[in-house]
Amino acid sequence: MAEGIRRNRNVKIVATLGPASSTEAMVSKLFKEGVDVFRLNLSHGLHSEIKKRHEIIRSVEKKFGRPICILADLQGPKLRCGEFKNKEAELVTGQSFIFDKERKLGDSNRVYLPEFKVFTNLERGSKVLVNDGKIRLKVKEVNKSFVKTEVLVGGVISDKKGINVPDQVLPLTALSKKDLSDLEFVCDLGIEWLGLSFVQRAKDVKEAKKIVRGRAAILSKIEKPSAVDAFEEILEETDAVMVARGDLGVELPIETLPPIQKRLVRQCRHSGKPVIVATQMMESMINSPVPTRAEVSDVAQAIYEGADAVMLSAESAVGNYPVEAVKTMNSIATEVEKEKTYRQVIESSRTPLKGDVSDAITVAAREVAETTNIKVICCFTETGTTASLTSRERPKVPIIALTPKITIARKLTLNWGLHCIITEELTRFKMAVVNAAKAARMYGFAKNNDKIIVIAGVPFNVSGTTNILRVAPADEKKIFEGEIN
Repeated sequence: MAEGIRRNRNVKIVATLGPASSTEAMVSKLFKEGVDVFRLNLSHGLHSEIKKRHEIIRSVEKKFGRPICILADLQGPKLRCGEFKNKEAELVTGQSFIFDKERKLGDSNRVYLPEFKVFTNLERGSKVLVNDGKIRLKVKEVNKSFVKTEVLVGGVISDKKGINVPDQVLPLTALSKKDLSDLEFVCDLGIEWLGLSFVQRAKDVKEAKKIVRGRAAILSKIEKPSAVDAFEEILEETDAVMVARGDLGVELPIETLPPIQKRLVRQCRHSGKPVIVATQMMESMINSPVPTRAEVSDVAQAIYEGADAVMLSAESAVGNYPVEAVKTMNSIATEVEKEKTYRQVIESSRTPLKGDVSDAITVAAREVAETTNIKVICCFTETGTTASLTSRERPKVPIIALTPKITIARKLTLNWGLHCIITEELTRFKMAVVNAAKAARMYGFAKNNDKIIVIAGVPFNVSGTTNILRVAPADEKKIFEGEIN
């Protein structure tokens, strides 16, 4: 076990890499200042650039002796319009505007739509949003050659602007040809989480799982109204969730976002699956060394809700102040988690577990830790389940997740409160306790005279067997003197 960085907070920080953060020196700085998970955005950058960033992350991981998680985020089937004669055109409220199949440059009356076949299923009266909802149209007529709309809110439309259709589930697979190529590329590189963009239904997750074949865990991005409606089914299939408020805020009334975010985070917590709150969390820090007060409150609110992680996008990828953005997010998290109200909110929003042995052990570990003078909960995990269940409980004391598998340690880095450590393969519970005690002292979680909790499954190296909870001294000499076998 190599000594390395310890965070003084439980919520995790995800940072997107890009032109502003693609050197080893910068990635090292970001990790030191608080990044737990690095996001590779496959919407931007060549495979060669993504590979280089991946290599840098693994180099930084080796340098600091700490597991680092990588999330590769697929672009998804983003709908875009074609190009215009003058690069842009002015749409006036009340006029007609046509999307069609003609591969000609557009003007103020019409434009080519590359994914036209998708639009033939639109119904009369459906809304069509362009450029993040700045331009709003209503479908008046649909046929095999064109979709005629009325402009409800006009503005300037330009080349390849994004199009959203909030009213309907579109006949799109969650994986485009580009996504399939990117998926194979990043899975071959080695990643922990694969982000699925524009998920609409549980079927999208199932299809992705078949293609991924266990090479990465699936993180579903909730950014469509249809995904909100089908969230329970999606949550059942996915391994983690991102509340991606960008497109979601375009397709839904903006005032509905806070309650939706709160509900989705609560459901993820109940299921024990990690949830990231993302998009525009500190957007002003792209060009400013300090955030707005509203942004600080936004980050804090996600932390109060018990989200596993908060995310930086453009702030760290292309912004002028990536290190300052991470520092600020780290400071907000540390301050919020020290505040009494935080614990009150977390505990009042905790929900009962299902009730099998593994659930009962992790609940008992939290209750024992919080009612006695326990310094840390140490959980041995083969597949990550024990650690995830312990994280789900959101205990007051720190959690150390020990596993012999580097891939599991990296993956668990996304979960709330988990300090992940690689340990050797074990066959005896006494050695598990000894390793836990050493780790607790090495990283400053406990001292010789303190007590720790150790939870594990016996026999070792078998998934789903969490069945032991032991209160033990943090001094291995006392462990060997005792009766732990």
